[in-house]
Amino acid sequence: MASNAERLATNLNLSKFGQATDLRKRLWFTLGALIIFRMLSFVPLPGVDPVAQALLYQNNAAGGFLDIFNTFSGGSLERMSLIALGVMPYITASIVVQLGSSLSPTLAAIKKEGETGRKKLNQYTRYGTVALTAIQGYFLATGLETLAAANGIQAVVEPGLMFRIVATISLIGGTMFLMWLGEQITSRGIGNGISLIIMSGIIAQIPGLVAGLLDGVRTGSVDGFLVLAFVAMFISIVLLICFVERGQRRVLIQYPKRATQRGMMQADRSHLPLKINTAGVIPPIFASALLLMPVTVTQLVGTNVDTETTSGAILQQVLQYLQHGQPLYLLLYGIGIAFFCFFYTAVVFNPEETAENLKKAGGFIPGIRPGKNTEIYLDYVLTRITVLGAAYIVLVCLLPDYVMGLTGQTQFFVIGGTSLLILVNVTVDTITQIQSHLLAHQYGDLLKKAKLKGSRGR
Repeated sequence: MASNAERLATNLNLSKFGQATDLRKRLWFTLGALIIFRMLSFVPLPGVDPVAQALLYQNNAAGGFLDIFNTFSGGSLERMSLIALGVMPYITASIVVQLGSSLSPTLAAIKKEGETGRKKLNQYTRYGTVALTAIQGYFLATGLETLAAANGIQAVVEPGLMFRIVATISLIGGTMFLMWLGEQITSRGIGNGISLIIMSGIIAQIPGLVAGLLDGVRTGSVDGFLVLAFVAMFISIVLLICFVERGQRRVLIQYPKRATQRGMMQADRSHLPLKINTAGVIPPIFASALLLMPVTVTQLVGTNVDTETTSGAILQQVLQYLQHGQPLYLLLYGIGIAFFCFFYTAVVFNPEETAENLKKAGGFIPGIRPGKNTEIYLDYVLTRITVLGAAYIVLVCLLPDYVMGLTGQTQFFVIGGTSLLILVNVTVDTITQIQSHLLAHQYGDLLKKAKLKGSRGR
């Protein structure tokens, strides 16, 4: 049955798009939502001079740590737009709520309430998003004022408390709108809305990167052979991602023998697919959110710190070690990715619940007793493949960054390993959902034809 479905999916062609009305509407809705996101990234905060802000960012943040945050927000931070914080506060709030649901008995009980519990946890996530955006927005406005004053650039037209309040409220509105837009894409469009927003932000930065590299090669400031070496590395990483993301550990599931129509006893078999990378793109996104936000705020606040004092010198030294591509940054980022690989896999796949469902359905793993033994075996297998998955994600995300930091080519950070992983995973997931809609539409046509033939035969 699975092979027939796969064969049918591969035979789908573009002509089916015109017939699948619901899919076409979903695609147009997704495209329209992403266009709105890109338009908002060009709307500056009230009281910010866009020209002076661009100059300020170029002098202080270009090629540094803030470039990563700017990439995930689609260039919004560079222009200090209404959505300068992007969806990172929402992702950070989601991390806190998910960690709380695993550690707090109260939140764990809410999570077990099904759809009602899920809605409550989503509401808590929204409250957390507002609180985090307010804190980060205020620090961002304050940091912009101090950064502008330190460089002698009037990026803020009228600095003061009123600007900070207006900027914070505007940033809260922008982030909450992005959160709502992502939820609408998920429910009414195609793919995961938040992931698509991040992916579109990354894609928007690629043309500028390519143009800058070509201009650098033309002027001789960038080595052409080095660019070709990086392109070859990126292509190899994309091929590796495509290969590993399709990797599965198929656990054999057997069901008791059942009588067929011919009176023969036949045992049913199926497979439980366990992906090598069960967590998908969540670990690098979560790790980036936890690592980017505090360091970004520290960097913005620390721009006006007196480096002659002990505390100021320590702060500047820490910021230097946490620059993109530095060993301390790579270490913390790798630890965060590995942690969230195991954490999110535990959230997505519950061995105890899976073993209980198999037992109720009469299924069992050959050689493993149903119940507790099945749970232990599934947990053992999942832990082993998650180790491989975590090592793969850490390698993909950190190796390009390490090479770029080693060679000093910071302009490539825009399209590093994390960005490639997000681009490939989200693209594959979106294409899979499109194929599922087309497959469902084709099966629906077959059912309609069968009903028509049956009514005519009568």
